[in-house]
Amino acid sequence: MVTTESVREALKTVIDPELGLNIVDLGLIYEVEVDDAGVRIVMSMTSAACPMHNLLSRLAENAVRDVAGAEVQVNVDVVFDPPWTPDLMSDEARRLLG
Repeated sequence: MVTTESVREALKTVIDPELGLNIVDLGLIYEVEVDDAGVRIVMSMTSAACPMHNLLSRLAENAVRDVAGAEVQVNVDVVFDPPWTPDLMSDEARRLLG
């Protein structure tokens, strides 16, 4: 059975190609919901003009499908409110990015 924690772990395999860190530690994942209907992920980008938003949301969906199974409905919603800030990054991400 897929869990919120297993989804978050799967999302840690998605690396932002510009920053070289995973999207969870970057603080791009705002919410993960798991229920009988499937999995819903609410995420953001470091900027509303991020050219990688389609790629990153597709990679996030694929990573979740890898752990949840192809038959599970996965929805990835990209939002920009609230806007992402570096304060959302993990301590490790902040340390690595200086």
